[in-house]
Amino acid sequence: MLVKETTGLIVVDIQGKLARQVYDSEFFICHCEKLIKAAQTLALPIIYLEQNPDKLGSTIEEIHSLLAPLAPIEKFTFNACEDAKFVEAVQAESQVTTWLVCGIETHICVYQTAIGLLDRGYGVHLVSDCVASRTQANKQLGITALMNKGAAITGLEMCLYELVKDSRAPEFRSLLGLIR
Repeated sequence: MLVKETTGLIVVDIQGKLARQVYDSEFFICHCEKLIKAAQTLALPIIYLEQNPDKLGSTIEEIHSLLAPLAPIEKFTFNACEDAKFVEAVQAESQVTTWLVCGIETHICVYQTAIGLLDRGYGVHLVSDCVASRTQANKQLGITALMNKGAAITGLEMCLYELVKDSRAPEFRSLLGLIR
């Protein structure tokens, strides 16, 4: 079970034209917005990434505006765990033992970064309705491969209810407003 005191969120490469080209992009972007807002409501640490932004473009405005004033970590490797700045940012959140992961593309950067986190001993919960690829088949391939490698597969509602735990929690009403 997820515990808010030991959970963080990693947002992978929701940027440029690709964010609009992934399968069911409107649904995906909307769910990522909800996940980020919920993480903020729960005071979870958030780290976000951009893959080669000079070539692929910056994080899309809907997501960037939610994450400001955080700055993205620019990377060029598909596995963010091969980037020293990312590893430092992850390690700086010393209380975090489990990372929720969302973003694009499920079968490339999301997959490789999640594997990198697993290899470093972190728990990984892939938020299945907050990841995307250009094709549904590639999204499913990434999810299945991560499940087989030991990542937990969750959904937006599932992880939020796990994190909040109790309908009397002060954050519950805000979270309920996001997912209903």
